[in-house]
Amino acid sequence: MSAMTTTATATHTAALARLGHALSDATRTGVLLALREAPAYPSDLAAALRVSRQVMSNQLACLRGCGLVEAVPDGRRTWYRLADSHLAPALDELLRVVLYVEPDCCAGQSCTCS
Repeated sequence: MSAMTTTATATHTAALARLGHALSDATRTGVLLALREAPAYPSDLAAALRVSRQVMSNQLACLRGCGLVEAVPDGRRTWYRLADSHLAPALDELLRVVLYVEPDCCAGQSCTCS
């Protein structure tokens, strides 16, 4: 294993906390996963994730506030993309990690994680 280890700073810790907050909501997670494939308009994201445009607007505002997505004006419309090129591969790696999580972990009233 020759991977270089980066020393975690307060900035790194804050950034990971923001990512954790973003991933704690299924809609925000869906947005990030969709945007790792390609930039998109809010209305398309709302339709794909089966949420209202207002819900999508709120979730995109949260993700912008966390510094994870950025808005790109396009005439009268705005589309969104991931704010950092490292985020898509990081999400891909997280998807691989999820495969190792016990399927019934944290399911229902028996969860002891919270």
